Amino acid sequence: MALWFECKVRYDKMMENGVPKKVNEPYMVDALSFTEAEARIIEEITPFISGDYSISAVKKTKVAEIFYDETGDKYYSVKYNIITIDEKSGVEKKSAVFALVQASDFDTALSNFHESMKDTICDYEIASITETAIMDVFPLNLEAKASSMQ
Repeated sequence: MALWFECKVRYDKMMENGVPKKVNEPYMVDALSFTEAEARIIEEITPFISGDYSISAVKKTKVAEIFYDETGDKYYSVKYNIITIDEKSGVEKKSAVFALVQASDFDTALSNFHESMKDTICDYEIASITETAIMDVFPLNLEAKASSMQ
């Protein structure tokens, strides 16, 4: 299971009017530790940012899974509850789980989430869907890492 970290990168971004503006943008990386998350985000963003930048924050997230859609340009946080029934007491229990869904709009995010969950055997209910400020997600690419080590 992936461990996702949100890393905030502060840098001067050139705006459409040609004026640089200091921004602090969040990105997600798959890593095993805070140190690895910071190293990975530096590796991933260096080709795309010219000039000085700094990593202003690294925090662990509760994201359990990410559902991708190549046509989407936004990321939506979906909090859903997995519904189980305690066999002894017969009481319904809800466990909150967080997912990140890539989509172009809210309706597509909802549709992509349901499509990704269609093979799930457990019952679930959506508690909330919110658009995030996350700019991009960088999953761990084991094939590329293995080939660079050889």
